[in-house]
Amino acid sequence: MSEHTHDPSSAELRTEALESLLREKGLIDSAEIDKIIRRYEEDIGPMRGAQVVAKAWTDPQFRERLLADGNAAIAELGFEGPQMDRLEVKENTDQVHNVVVCTLCSCYPWAVLGLPPSWYKEPAYRSRVVREPRRVLHEMGLDLPETTEVRVWDSSAEVRYMVLPQRPQGTEAMTEEELATIIGRDAMIGVGTVSTPGSDG
Repeated sequence: MSEHTHDPSSAELRTEALESLLREKGLIDSAEIDKIIRRYEEDIGPMRGAQVVAKAWTDPQFRERLLADGNAAIAELGFEGPQMDRLEVKENTDQVHNVVVCTLCSCYPWAVLGLPPSWYKEPAYRSRVVREPRRVLHEMGLDLPETTEVRVWDSSAEVRYMVLPQRPQGTEAMTEEELATIIGRDAMIGVGTVSTPGSDG
């Protein structure tokens, strides 16, 4: 399997140079770029994904539609955007734990999870989680029972993946809005889980 050479510092320099050139030619506006970045960091971020998960936890029919056709289901909530030609949602259970990676570069479902975390783009994660997922998950603070199968899903330009994490016990009385506040990005990538509020996990 071939991989692109990844040099974060070099990529940042190239990005700055390209932005500077486009700005000088009047093709882009720095304020507009900052606005787009803020939108994905603050407004979209993983908050949309958390809303999707919370609805799936509280609405069995929506959950079925989400697992059958991710794009159609999130469209019901008014969510759409770039990097989302096809979205597949994989459900975690006691028997199966799903993890998402992009081994080639950093394909990611921006429309529901915002910008990818820096570690998601690093060669170490992209290559190792495929070969030794349990060890990588352990290093990231997640230890799974040996009886739980770990499945790794490789995102691409054609399909992006998102994990539907398990709903933690003790949240039965929480509303959909309350549930959305406890769902983090890592759980929707599969390198973490959702903990009951007030628990140590």
